[in-house]
Amino acid sequence: MQAYVYKSLRKADTYVYLAARDDFARLPEPLRTQLGPLAFVLEVALTPERRLAREDPGVVRENLAVRGFHLQFPPTVADPMTEDWGTDA
Repeated sequence: MQAYVYKSLRKADTYVYLAARDDFARLPEPLRTQLGPLAFVLEVALTPERRLAREDPGVVRENLAVRGFHLQFPPTVADPMTEDWGTDA
């Protein structure tokens, strides 16, 4: 399965995978408005062996098959206050 990846020019580190190149009609209008302009980044073959840096390729393939798109949000930043620093309190 081919995927076409676009980055949002309005939302940092937010990407949209499309099943068909430039098929922006698949995106709901409110989502298109929030994302703003999209810039083409990459065409990738999503084979079962393919690994992606921040997404589960199986989930991406399923979303592309069902919805025609997959949305990748920015990674979350761990809250340093929740880490165990090994202090003996």
